[in-house]
Amino acid sequence: MMDFSENVRLALRSIRGNLLRAILTLLIISFGIMALVGILTAIDSAIYSLNDNFSYLGANSFDIDPKFSQGVRSNRGGRRAKQAEPFSYRMVMDFKEQFQFPGRTAISLNCTGNAALRFENEKTNPNVLIMAIDENYLEARGFDIEYGRNFSAREVMDGGYVTLLGQDVVSQLFNNKPEDALDKVISAGNMRLRVIGILKKRGSSMSQNEDKRILIPLQTGKRYYGTANTNYNLMFTVNDATELDNAIAAATGVLRNIRKLKSYEDNDFEFTKSDSLVSIIKENTVYFRLAAVMIGLITLLGAAIGLMNIMLVSVTERTREVGISKALGATQMNILWQFLSEAVVISLLGGLFGILLGVMIGNLVTYFMGGLFRFPWLWITVALVVCTVVGLVSGLYPALKAARLDPIESLRYE
Repeated sequence: MMDFSENVRLALRSIRGNLLRAILTLLIISFGIMALVGILTAIDSAIYSLNDNFSYLGANSFDIDPKFSQGVRSNRGGRRAKQAEPFSYRMVMDFKEQFQFPGRTAISLNCTGNAALRFENEKTNPNVLIMAIDENYLEARGFDIEYGRNFSAREVMDGGYVTLLGQDVVSQLFNNKPEDALDKVISAGNMRLRVIGILKKRGSSMSQNEDKRILIPLQTGKRYYGTANTNYNLMFTVNDATELDNAIAAATGVLRNIRKLKSYEDNDFEFTKSDSLVSIIKENTVYFRLAAVMIGLITLLGAAIGLMNIMLVSVTERTREVGISKALGATQMNILWQFLSEAVVISLLGGLFGILLGVMIGNLVTYFMGGLFRFPWLWITVALVVCTVVGLVSGLYPALKAARLDPIESLRYE
């Protein structure tokens, strides 16, 4: 019986003999594997990127947000619609003062996302995010300061005209020299702000650039951007992660009192833990994974049909060769494995090329999304297994047909 290496050599020789036909089938297989590996790689890389970007929340933090559409029970036993109030400045400050659970409350305000900043003759595009924060925000959200310092509690409460800059802003206004930015005064609309700190680079998440932002004290943001309907962001970080659920229960009681909810009314606010947010995202990507698998399998089905056709033609063209091989002592099993090996080799060559394209395209998409390069070993293994199965299934019938050829009739075949 011929060994595996000899079968592979015969398969490669046969591919060279019908190069154009083999390349076309190989490309069909490649595109199927490229779709499978590329989309799954992009999804995995995006999830890893989200994990990295949400990891700063840790397992000991939760956000509190108002429910903007809420049904509550009326005193007559029915239900009526109630529009949940936003978290006002007074509410979040009362919560920060009254909530005495071991941990830290962080408050922030999204002021504007289309600010244009100036320093001397330099100007940014009008797409810079301005956020107003308290003294706990940086630690709660995992921002680190590379140069300078954080806001003091006095600056937060009094509304000092100071700011912290993201790295992209430093790059545009100070030629990527953060040490030169400290103590300089920049303009943001009608505000003139003295730079007291530079944030470390964070990268992008969910198409949002974490470095294209400046931070100002909470009271300053309220003064320039606050209105009667402004919603302030509320976050709490507990000292002990095992006390997270107890902290949420305690926060519920405090918030119900602050928002003056009656006993029969449901909570008009909700809690979001970072780990649950990532889980929701992962669950939603299941449909994208299924779509990628279906696209890949449909393409591979077409490739399998094409490969089977090539192998059937190859059996017909090599009938005399099969007869000579049997006359020289080759058994049916030898012929079977020879043609099966050829089908598997073509399929695997197409698969390897498709894997290369898929990894490149998947990570290219991830790069533009702000993620990191990932090498998808799991999906590469799956792709190789799928290619092997496609080769075996496509080559089995032609191989059986070749193995069953009558040697005398084959020798007489023209």
